[in-house]
Amino acid sequence: MFHDHKLTAAHREYGRKDSGQRADDQAEAKAVMEALQKRDAELKGWLEKAAGQIKDTGAMAAETKTALEAIAKSGTELQARMMEVEQKLARRSGDGDAAHKSTGQLFTETAEFQSVKARSGGTARMGVKAVTSISSATTGTGGVGDGIRPARLPYIVTPGMRDFTIRDLLMPGRTDSNAIEYVKETGFQNMAAPVAELAQKPQSDLAFDLLTTPVRTLAHWFHASKQVLDDIPLLQSYIDGRARYGLALVEEAQLLAGDGTGQNLLGIIPQATPYAFATYSSSGDGKIDRLRRAILQVRVALFRASAIVLNPVDWADIETAKDGNGNYIVGDPRGQVEKRLWGLPVVDSDAITAGKFLCGAFNIAAQVFDREDANVQVSTEDRDNFIKNAVTIRAEERLALAVTRPESFVYGNLVNGNAS
Repeated sequence: MFHDHKLTAAHREYGRKDSGQRADDQAEAKAVMEALQKRDAELKGWLEKAAGQIKDTGAMAAETKTALEAIAKSGTELQARMMEVEQKLARRSGDGDAAHKSTGQLFTETAEFQSVKARSGGTARMGVKAVTSISSATTGTGGVGDGIRPARLPYIVTPGMRDFTIRDLLMPGRTDSNAIEYVKETGFQNMAAPVAELAQKPQSDLAFDLLTTPVRTLAHWFHASKQVLDDIPLLQSYIDGRARYGLALVEEAQLLAGDGTGQNLLGIIPQATPYAFATYSSSGDGKIDRLRRAILQVRVALFRASAIVLNPVDWADIETAKDGNGNYIVGDPRGQVEKRLWGLPVVDSDAITAGKFLCGAFNIAAQVFDREDANVQVSTEDRDNFIKNAVTIRAEERLALAVTRPESFVYGNLVNGNAS
């Protein structure tokens, strides 16, 4: 015979306790949802601010980046908390959900048990399925992988990016034309000499030439669906930033080494004077010695060098150079080393080939003229964009480079050999 009054009372108490815990979990879920909504609003505001900064300056402010990282961290924590609450609620899915009831509860609710209870005696039997392990698998009994959602970080991971420095060495300028003209002295016959009283004075002569450098356009474009840009606001600012970066990447290479053919700029290196190896080199010269002698070549040409451009690999070699006692000549592994050699700033640029150098009077010998600053435009009026709900994103800039004193630049190898 079964005496079930204690079991029934315990069952009722369990139900009340489970119901209260479920209410607490539901309240916590609501609080987490409100926090996520607040996070989304903050994220939208910072993303709009980041997009404006990238559009105005080409880069995201450090403050904005820090804020976005903090929001991403808080969002990950909130999503983990929400997942935990959802799992709790799933375990408390209701008194009528047999999948979450104890074996005792299931047994007391069977027809056989109720029959034994009514007869005040007898035997009751209940079949129990084999226990199934719950796993993150997407198939099979107990697999709930499709119900687990990954947490996505609210930003796009950007690959490594170059620092652009060559433009900063040159004189800035602007133009509203499609070409730059300048007059250059090409000959000076100096006949100045001491002259006797009433004697004929000697005549000197000057020659000039009119030179022209054209404005060139650097441009590229992306194709994207309108829905993607609408649904992921961060993508808009990301593409904008990458579009501007692409322009700057080509601009740096053109300013240094554009060959002037087709639509290329005529850069500094093709116009520079080759390093006079036979005139200035000495046996046993190292890279540092070679640079000092190149500075001398600029000085002999009656100019004063203002900077040196090296590949990062060569600057690392110079920083790690040691004397006969094993002491660093330029570098200091215990601190930051100012990038200077022979009194001049050293600019390490990926745009110059390893093993080469360029030095010269950047501050007076070359000038960049901007006709149209780098800009990004979005349009649906391109091919079949309208009917496909797509957009074309175009980035372009227009500029000219005038190397007015090419003889003040010296270009060559850091090791034996001429510049070729």
